[in-house]
Amino acid sequence: MLGIALSSLRHRGSAFMAAFVAMFLGAAVVSACGGLMETGIRLAIPPDRLAAASVVVTGDQSYEIPQAAPAAKSAGGEEDEEEEEESEWVTLPERVRLDAGVTDKIAAVPGVARAIGDVSFPAAVADGLRATGHGWGSAELTPYTVSSGTPPTRPGDVVLDAGLAAEASVGTGDQVRISAGGTTGTYRVSGLVTPPGDREVAEAPVFFLSADVQNLTGRGGKVDAVGILAAAGVDAEELGARVRTALAGQGAVVLTGDERGRAEFLESAVGSESLITLAGVFGGLLIIVVIFVVASTLGLSVHQRQREMALLRAIGTTPGQVRRLVLGEAMVMAVFAAALGSVLGPYLGGWLFDRLAGAGMVPEKVVFHQGWIPALIAVSVSLVTSFAAALVAARRAALAKPTEALADAALEPVKIGWFRPVLAVICFAGGIALAMVTMLVMEGPQAAATAGPAVLLWAIALALLSPVITKGMVAVLSGPFRRISAPSGELAVTNARTRIVRVAAAVTPIMLATGVATANLYVQTTQVAAGERAFVESLRADAVVTSPSGGLAPGLLDRVRAVPGVTAASEFVTSTGFVESPYDAGTPEDGWQLRGATAEGAAQTMAMTVASGAITDLRGDTVALTAEHARRLSRKVGDTITMRLGDRSRVDLRIVALLSAGPGAETVVLPARLLAAHTTAGLPTQILVRTTPDADLDRLSEAIGGLGAQVSGRDALIAAHGEQEQTQAWVNYLLVGMIIVYTAISVVNTQVMTTTQRRREFGLQRLTGATPRQVMEMTGVEAALVAVIGIVLGTFASLVSLVPFSIAVSGTPVPSGPVWIYLVVVLIATVLTLGATWLPTWLAMRVRPAEAAVAAY
Repeated sequence: MLGIALSSLRHRGSAFMAAFVAMFLGAAVVSACGGLMETGIRLAIPPDRLAAASVVVTGDQSYEIPQAAPAAKSAGGEEDEEEEEESEWVTLPERVRLDAGVTDKIAAVPGVARAIGDVSFPAAVADGLRATGHGWGSAELTPYTVSSGTPPTRPGDVVLDAGLAAEASVGTGDQVRISAGGTTGTYRVSGLVTPPGDREVAEAPVFFLSADVQNLTGRGGKVDAVGILAAAGVDAEELGARVRTALAGQGAVVLTGDERGRAEFLESAVGSESLITLAGVFGGLLIIVVIFVVASTLGLSVHQRQREMALLRAIGTTPGQVRRLVLGEAMVMAVFAAALGSVLGPYLGGWLFDRLAGAGMVPEKVVFHQGWIPALIAVSVSLVTSFAAALVAARRAALAKPTEALADAALEPVKIGWFRPVLAVICFAGGIALAMVTMLVMEGPQAAATAGPAVLLWAIALALLSPVITKGMVAVLSGPFRRISAPSGELAVTNARTRIVRVAAAVTPIMLATGVATANLYVQTTQVAAGERAFVESLRADAVVTSPSGGLAPGLLDRVRAVPGVTAASEFVTSTGFVESPYDAGTPEDGWQLRGATAEGAAQTMAMTVASGAITDLRGDTVALTAEHARRLSRKVGDTITMRLGDRSRVDLRIVALLSAGPGAETVVLPARLLAAHTTAGLPTQILVRTTPDADLDRLSEAIGGLGAQVSGRDALIAAHGEQEQTQAWVNYLLVGMIIVYTAISVVNTQVMTTTQRRREFGLQRLTGATPRQVMEMTGVEAALVAVIGIVLGTFASLVSLVPFSIAVSGTPVPSGPVWIYLVVVLIATVLTLGATWLPTWLAMRVRPAEAAVAAY
């Protein structure tokens, strides 16, 4: 039967084109998502400023979230194997630094020529030009060479990147104002440096004397990383292994090759986790959609050949031979489609990665990498899906008697068996369960994790029952559609009622495209609107003070409070942390959101309601929790908890206040100075300011203008937050759009396939007196009927997912977002359906009626 299958594919390629396109594009998009995930896992970042270092050592940014209370551990102090298997690791958000003594220990390792401790801190040159400060010794790690002047020799000397100096319009011997470490001072430019060749460094450097670095950072000799220059003839990988052995158990990570860039771009680790999660979630959704579309398209392709299958049975072909024929055709087609799709996948994945990097989701220095594993997954999904779909599609024709098969070719009774209803009930139950979880369990943005899969479950359930549902909806809509165009409408409705199975197959991709598009687009708009609303409600400050150098001077808060019109001010810091003792079973996946505030001014500038205790006691090693959080921990005001902060530091904190907070708004508040000391910047990054209604923010700007600080009003804060929300939403729109485009293509495929197969019918109609215009009107009414049914079912599938999500996120069943989004989705679905129907019909009209009437099916 393989020879017959190959002959069938060769001579009737147009009949299989729709299924081939679905398999090809499905393999491409699955492969692309696999490439994104592989890129996140590999996290290859070629070194930039540390390119001359053969090996780089940095602090371990990974942290194991506590998974069980101490009582759950065994008597020997070891956790049960089951608990060990459930361990979860996260990436700490703040720089985990190394003790200065690590540098000396590394220098003693055989094969190390030099070990250079590197310290990095944000700086701003002249009128706010962004730069990064380092000690002069770090220049050798690039290596930078002095192109003018000399290295720094005394306190107050700096060496600037030549490009940065040109932007600041300064040269050797000039004075330049630099903001760093929360202070602004005047420094002498002792020299200029340039990187080797044409290399461009992401952050322009400013090199200070070591004593100045210590004064600006106050890190007690700790370093961000250690760059290792290998001795002549020493292999970098071998040297890295020696260093790992020497530093075993000291919380250090040894990086070689393209891993070295991770030490420079701290945000890359967090970005890689986001990329892995995003690729996993959307890749999973894509696989489900691909399986769904390929199975539907291939099933329709086989169903349209019922007469051919009937003739094969009539001449003695056994059911097994028919089954092998269909399977052979499908698998040969799937192999070629999957192979071509896996070739396109890396290009599509690279394009998507560039868009994500441009949106700031991952550092642009990360290198996109796609190996053979994503291609293997894409090919496997295509082959397995095609095999299963072909097996199901061939079953009816293979098992039916020849006379029944021939009858089925002329009239299509609705037979769905017992398996489809059972599976549909399971999907309906899953959709209802996810809706309940979304409304009752999920909070805030987490609700999107269940809303997305829910719409697919509802869509699959409706698709499984689509022949029955379509038959009922055709009966309901037959009256109005008959009256659209009397003769053409009557014939269109009659065609639909006698070809329910084919109509249902055409309805399915429209329903899927409408449901997925509507649900996912309004999930984003609702989430963005809820985030903006929560931000505005929580923003009690009228202005915020920031610094281009990333940190604010310790004395700046008092200066701000002294400005006329300022009624309250509080330093503000954000980070992430974990409660280690007592055991916190409710720890979010990425840790608790930590906020640092000043005791005097916190209540006036931040949205918080104190249930017990006093927020004015937030000094030293103290903390304020929400009342619900404290209840889960069995703690009250005056008790102590132990937290692991973002830089891995472990601190004991006394509870001084309990706060009231709504669902999804739980946070942990610490003193600003305490939290800032455990962040990468090391200083508060903002000062929230509350003013009188008639206060002049220009006066505040003038009062602190000489300290390297900037003032932004409330409207600017809201606008900046909105831009950030929209950027994240844009990333999701991009990936959701890929799913929508794929389903839209399946809509076109299905309509073209079903219409093209009717050339003989159109020819007979024209021979009996129908004009081309009447045939076009008839197919237009049929397409409109299909579009209406698909849009209604898709809208239903989206609503039963959106309403629970909207209740969980915003407390109302009505999703947020403009109505025009839904209208555009409906318009696109309608235009695609009509266009994909009219184009092949118009092409069929160009064939002479007599020739079309005798054409083979």
